[in-house]
Amino acid sequence: MWVFITLFAAACQSVRTAHQNSLAHESGFLHATMSRSLYGLPLVTLYLLICAFLLGWVSLPAGSIFFITASICALAQIFATYLMLRVFQSGSFALGTLLAKTEAVLAALIGLPLLNYALTTMAWWGIAFGVFGALVMSLKWKNLKQVHKDSSLMFGLGSGLCFAITSVMASMASHSLEGSIITSAGVTLWYVLALQSVILCGLQVVKSRDVLAPFRKNRALSLKVGVLSSLGSIGWFTGFALVNPAMVKTLGQLEILGTLYYSKYRFSENITAQQWFGGSMIVVSVLLVTAATI
Repeated sequence: MWVFITLFAAACQSVRTAHQNSLAHESGFLHATMSRSLYGLPLVTLYLLICAFLLGWVSLPAGSIFFITASICALAQIFATYLMLRVFQSGSFALGTLLAKTEAVLAALIGLPLLNYALTTMAWWGIAFGVFGALVMSLKWKNLKQVHKDSSLMFGLGSGLCFAITSVMASMASHSLEGSIITSAGVTLWYVLALQSVILCGLQVVKSRDVLAPFRKNRALSLKVGVLSSLGSIGWFTGFALVNPAMVKTLGQLEILGTLYYSKYRFSENITAQQWFGGSMIVVSVLLVTAATI
């Protein structure tokens, strides 16, 4: 089940990222970062109520680390989104975006001492293929010696690290609750979005000195970002609760192939042999990770 949930999340995220990029250019980084949580919260609230009705509510056991891990998750996701938007501004969209895909291997490394999941040799190979595939697709070999000077490199890697922390903390928070794991993932997501909304809306109100500032800018596009983000987040957080977050993030790299498809057939852009080779490595990584869970 986690495979289909992850594919759905990746599809939503690929479309949301494009809209969020446009929103950042039109309304600024802060509003674009805030819109994914504030405008997505109503849909997640409805989803959580449905889960509670169908699957039952959850309880918070004594000594639970839920609030700590969920709060770290919320903050890490804010920084991850902000750094990703900075990547877009740097002008190296492909490089920064694809370098952020190192989150898969980073999630595996961070999760080793924190989670009870064990990765098989095949799964590790799958993660490695996915990361190297993303790098092959994004790096220009002629500029490799100067790549450390590219700001998008640091923004991309920083975003990947923060996204990795987000996924591991989301998994820990969900498993700290007692009850249906699906509902637990929904509770974690709702708390994360609510906390992010309070923080980011507060910053925007203070900055603009306008209480209604979060609702004045580009409402139609903000709503699109929020809805797509909430749908994708429901998939991601559920996947994190079901299996190792590193596996979910590796499978989620299929969205890169969707980017290639749109680039070639919708925008008539040329796809290089290097990009096709990198894409093939990602396909292999997905097959290995999926086979490792069967």
